[in-house]
Amino acid sequence: MNRLGRKMRAWLAGITFLLVVIPAATAWSAESLERAAPADVGMSAERLQRLSATIEQYVDDEKLPGAVVTVTRRGRLAYQEAFGMRDREAGVPMTTDTIFRIASQTKALISVGIMMLQEEGSLLIGDPVGKYLHEYMDTTVAVAREGGGYDIVPANRPITIRDLLTHTAGVDYGDGIAADRWEAAEITGWYFAHRNEPVADTVARMATLPFQAQPGEAWVYGYSTDILGVVIEAVSGEPLDEFLDNRILAPLGMSDTHFYLPRAKRDRLAAVYSLRQNGVLTRAPDPGAMVGQGAYVDGPRKSFSGGAGLLSTADDYTRFLQMMLNGGELGGVRILGRKSVALMTVNHIGDLAPQFIGNGVGFGLGFYVVLDVGARGTPGSFGEYGWGGAYHSTYWVDPEEDLVVTYMSQVRPAAGLDDNGKLRALLYSAIVD
Repeated sequence: MNRLGRKMRAWLAGITFLLVVIPAATAWSAESLERAAPADVGMSAERLQRLSATIEQYVDDEKLPGAVVTVTRRGRLAYQEAFGMRDREAGVPMTTDTIFRIASQTKALISVGIMMLQEEGSLLIGDPVGKYLHEYMDTTVAVAREGGGYDIVPANRPITIRDLLTHTAGVDYGDGIAADRWEAAEITGWYFAHRNEPVADTVARMATLPFQAQPGEAWVYGYSTDILGVVIEAVSGEPLDEFLDNRILAPLGMSDTHFYLPRAKRDRLAAVYSLRQNGVLTRAPDPGAMVGQGAYVDGPRKSFSGGAGLLSTADDYTRFLQMMLNGGELGGVRILGRKSVALMTVNHIGDLAPQFIGNGVGFGLGFYVVLDVGARGTPGSFGEYGWGGAYHSTYWVDPEEDLVVTYMSQVRPAAGLDDNGKLRALLYSAIVD
């Protein structure tokens, strides 16, 4: 089917979707997450207070500017607290509706978008990426030479969509063996908000550069999900922001999730802080780029990064995760079939485990997956899945415990902070049945 035909099909599907789904979604979006007393969902209020006291201590010790912690169990909101300050210099306290830069937490939504297109018959995740982005049919790989330098060789096979979903495509963030070529092309790092070109143009230029590893041979974290975002654009015939708005965000009532912040919401965006090795918490540069306040409000508004571009709130992101835990449905709105969710949340990479997130962990289609709780060595469950973002946010879903955890803060870098580990230990200690 040609591009015009795909656009017509996408338009017809969109009209049907709006007529059928949005009335139900509107009712859901007007509701808050249903609250429950901790005891009603098998959690101890007294033990959750230990969590509150611990996060407060990080704030008091000036190791953390502020945070929002949200926990659902059995589909109900068991705990939600805001700590510290949204903007210390302006004296603005953190609130539960604060908007955060979620960086790589964007990847989960893009991965779901790809699976939605598979469910509609628009693509298969086993397809070569080059079927939709022709410049990716023949790619290259940099191979280090003994004694220094590198050679550029053809890829052994075309990169597939599944390779991108699992980060086994060999695509890094431009900081690998051939970093000099990526730097010359001005494509390095995960930050896109300042770019004055559509993301499809950036991704097309990536295809001409040598990647870090052969497809399927290593777990390499990088631009894979940015490429997937452009696949969504090519297959759906919609810009990525419109696809997400129409197909995921509006149906789930995620009204505060955006690539670029509406200017009326500027005052709700959390400031970014840095905690470096000297232990002093300081405000990041303004405007700055990767470690600064960024271009999410006043930037060019042209580059929709599927890998790290979204802003969101704790409530919005918790809705998305609850949909996943529910097997693809929330509030009567179905986003995915339960078998797609099941496929996304099992290990796809064999023993190519991403060691930087610990032992006992594999990777699915957009999420880490816990395979061995003992090998991992932290509280959790077999089958737990999640990820996090570069600005010190994290999340996980524990199907065994019927639990969703969203932790939002804005600290980059976060040298020496062990709050994520404390959060996990204290939350699991609060489960009493």
